[in-house]
Amino acid sequence: MQPFLVRCFTTALSLGVVSWVLPGVTITSIPALLVGAVVLALVNTIVKPILVLLTLPLTFMTVGVFYFVVNGAAFSIAAWLVPGFIVSSFWWAILGAGLVGFVSMLVGGSRRPPKSKRVDVDIIDVHPS
Repeated sequence: MQPFLVRCFTTALSLGVVSWVLPGVTITSIPALLVGAVVLALVNTIVKPILVLLTLPLTFMTVGVFYFVVNGAAFSIAAWLVPGFIVSSFWWAILGAGLVGFVSMLVGGSRRPPKSKRVDVDIIDVHPS
């Protein structure tokens, strides 16, 4: 549950930055921002993998460029589901999705990864007598 909440917080922060920077993406209130972040995280977790799988041949034929369209579609679905989260056009959705991903990467990259529990094993030489 905690990784999902961290993802929602990161998405909310990124979505706030995107709505501040891009004129085509508007968030009307703080509750719309928070609900939009949760819905966007859910869409990215549930719907986006299905879209990626269905559009895999087209993504392969375009050498990955169509993946931007899939990101824009997921962003548009989230905006369509949340009142107060408005995207002017599909081009703004593609740009907004890319910018949310970039800002999330920057914010997520600043978090420290958990320490791994590493066990060092020494090799013991056993010689028969």
